[in-house]
Amino acid sequence: MKRFKRNPGNSSDPDGQSTVGETERKCGFNPMRVMGGLVVLLMALSVVFSASVVLRDPPSDSALESSQPKVIEIEEEKGYETPVCLADMFDPPFYQVLGSEGFSKPAGFPQHKLLGGLLAATVSEETCLSRYQSVAYRKELPHKPSSYLISRLRSYEILHKKCGPRTESYNKTLEQLKSGHQPELSDCSYVVWISFSGLGNRILTLASAFLYALLTNRVLLVDPGVDMVDLFCEPFPEVSWFLPLDFPLKGQFYSFNQSSPSCYGRMLKDSISKNVNRLKPASHVYLHLIHDYDDQDKLFFCDENQDFLQKIPWLIMKTDNYFVPSLFLMPSFEQELKNLFPNKETVFHFLGRYLFHPTNSVWGLITRYYHAYLAKANEKVGIQIRIFDSGAGPFQYVLDQILACAVKENLLPEINREDLITSQSGTKSKAVLVTSLNSWYSQKMRSMYWEHPSTTGELVGIYQPSHEEYQQTEKQINNRKAWAEMYLLSLTDVLVTSSWSTFGYVAQGLGGLKPWILYKPVNQSAPDPPCGPVMSMEPCFHAPPFYDCKARIGVDTGALVPHVQHCEDMSWGLKLVNANDGL
Repeated sequence: MKRFKRNPGNSSDPDGQSTVGETERKCGFNPMRVMGGLVVLLMALSVVFSASVVLRDPPSDSALESSQPKVIEIEEEKGYETPVCLADMFDPPFYQVLGSEGFSKPAGFPQHKLLGGLLAATVSEETCLSRYQSVAYRKELPHKPSSYLISRLRSYEILHKKCGPRTESYNKTLEQLKSGHQPELSDCSYVVWISFSGLGNRILTLASAFLYALLTNRVLLVDPGVDMVDLFCEPFPEVSWFLPLDFPLKGQFYSFNQSSPSCYGRMLKDSISKNVNRLKPASHVYLHLIHDYDDQDKLFFCDENQDFLQKIPWLIMKTDNYFVPSLFLMPSFEQELKNLFPNKETVFHFLGRYLFHPTNSVWGLITRYYHAYLAKANEKVGIQIRIFDSGAGPFQYVLDQILACAVKENLLPEINREDLITSQSGTKSKAVLVTSLNSWYSQKMRSMYWEHPSTTGELVGIYQPSHEEYQQTEKQINNRKAWAEMYLLSLTDVLVTSSWSTFGYVAQGLGGLKPWILYKPVNQSAPDPPCGPVMSMEPCFHAPPFYDCKARIGVDTGALVPHVQHCEDMSWGLKLVNANDGL
C-alpha cells in the first residue's frame, strides 16, 4: 500500500509539473477507462470464484488461518494527496521478491512488526532485513511484553547512544581505564561480554549479560570475537554494541581466569579481612562466571557484593552459563524484575527477540530453506538431536527414543506396514525439520515414511539442512548454519529437544515454544517414558550457586521461591517458571 500525503493548497510537484496529471498519464486516469476496468475486474473475479467453488480441495488449517480478514491501516501525513493507480491496489498482500537474494520482503508491515513495542522503529530495514521481516514467518506473539519492559528498553537505548563506543562519555571513561587509577565518578559504566564457548552458550550468556546491564544501569559492550559481527545485526539504534578493536584490555580476554589479579574471586581471597567492604575500588574487575567457578566467584550473586561492584566502571565478564535464574533470587533486583517480567518464563523469549536478529547473509539461509521445504506444510515439527554419550554413534536407541516420543505424543503418525498403497489425496502434510551433527537419524526416518504410508494418511517429509559430523565452533560458515538452524527450529509449530542442549534452549525461547524434551538415556538405552513436556520455555542454568547470602550457608536454591525450580533435564540446574507467588 502507498502512503497518501495531503496539501490542500498545492497539487503540483516542486518542478512545477502536475502530480495529478502525471498519474493520469501513467494509469490512463479518466472516468470511462476506470469504469471499464472495474467491469472487467468484476467479471474476472466472478469466473475465479465460480471455478474455486467447483474445484477447490478441502481447506487446510493454514488456508483457514490465512482467510481471516486483515486490517491494514494507512497513515495519513501532511502533504499532497496522490490519486491511486488501479494497478497499485493489487500488489502482493504480504511478500515481494527482493532481487535475486532469496529474501522475502513484506510489502506492508503488519501491526505487530515491532513485536508489541519491543523493538524500536528507528533501525533501517535494509541493514537488517530479519529485524522486521521475521514476523512474516511466525505466529503472532503468544505473550505481550510489559509496558515497563518497553519503557526500560527505550531508556536503555538512550543510555547506549550516550555512552556507546566512540562517544564523548565512552572516551572519558576509557581514559580512566588506561590510567589504572582509582575510578572517578562517571556518567557511564559498562559490562563487557567476552565471546566465549559454543554459539548456543554465547546467545544465552549474552542475554544474561544484557539483563544484568539493564538491572544495574550499565551499558553492554560485546566482544566481536571471530564471528559475532557476521552472525548478528546491531540491536540498538545509531550506536554499535560491538567493543572497538583497540579496547586496551582486549589482548587479555582469552587469558583472563581465576588467577588473574583483577578476578573478583581472587580479590576476595587475597583480602586480609575477607570483607568485601574493605576492598578498594579498581578501574576494572574481571567476573569469572564459567561453570568451574568457585565459592568466591559465586559471591557475585549476593547483594552485598553487588554494592561493591556498582562502584567499578568496567566489569569484564566471561561466562558459559544462562545465569538469569540466580538474578531472580537477589532481593535488590526483586521489584525491578517483577515489573519487567510479570510472566517469569518470558525472560529469554523477549530478550532474545529484542537482541538477536540474523544478519542478511544468515537470513538468506533461513528464508531460502524455509520456503523450499517448510512453508507449504500444514504443520511443521522440529526435532533437535544432540548426543552427549561417549562413542562414535549413531545410536539405534536414540532413534528409538525419538520415534517413541514423537508417536506417543501424536507429533508424528505411525506407519502402516500392512497396507503399502493408501490413498493420500487431500490429506495434510507434515514437514519435519531435523537438526543433528549426524545425518543417519533423518535418513532412517525419511526411509521409513517413504517406504510405508502413515496410518493417518498424512504425508510426512523429513528435512535436515546440514550434518557437520562434529561441532566446529571455529568455522564461520558452520556457525552461520548453526544459527540458521536454531532459528528455523524456532519457526516450527511443535518442537522436540535434547536434554542439556543450549541449541534447543535457544530455539524454544525464540519461538515461544514449550517443547517435548528427550530425557537423557541411561546405560545406552532409551528411557521410559522417552520424553516429557517442559515446565516453561526458559533455558536451564546448568551450574548455579547453592548458597544463602544472608545466612552464609549452603542451601538448595531450587527450593527457595516457587518461580525458580530445578530443571527437567538437569536435576541440579535452575530455571524460571511462571508460578503464582506474588513476584
